[in-house]
Amino acid sequence: MLSFVKSLIESTLLRMDAECRMPTVDQVREALKGCYDPEIPVSVVELGLIYDIRIKGREVEIDMTLTAPGCPMATPISQDVQKRVEDLEDVDSVKVDVVWEPRWTMECMSREARKKLGFLKSE
Repeated sequence: MLSFVKSLIESTLLRMDAECRMPTVDQVREALKGCYDPEIPVSVVELGLIYDIRIKGREVEIDMTLTAPGCPMATPISQDVQKRVEDLEDVDSVKVDVVWEPRWTMECMSREARKKLGFLKSE
């Protein structure tokens, strides 16, 4: 009987632990480093397209932009962002909002992205 109670308590604690875990901004950002604009060989993170990541429990909200308002890849890129975050173990839902303010400029790119795209000389 005691081993049954102990087993029951352990399984309950494990379930509660799994329910309490939530993703971190770093985990989300890391997952998004694999997401690319197909026309540009740099991740959406390095391009500076990810403006904000908010986490409430196991729900993630992302504000992102694109390099141009008329970008024909807007839907596929935002869907890829959503899927990559949904695939994280501790995520239950993801909402991606494509925003146009502030407007994206080349200054949004990381130094590494500017190097890769030839806007900075390699050191």
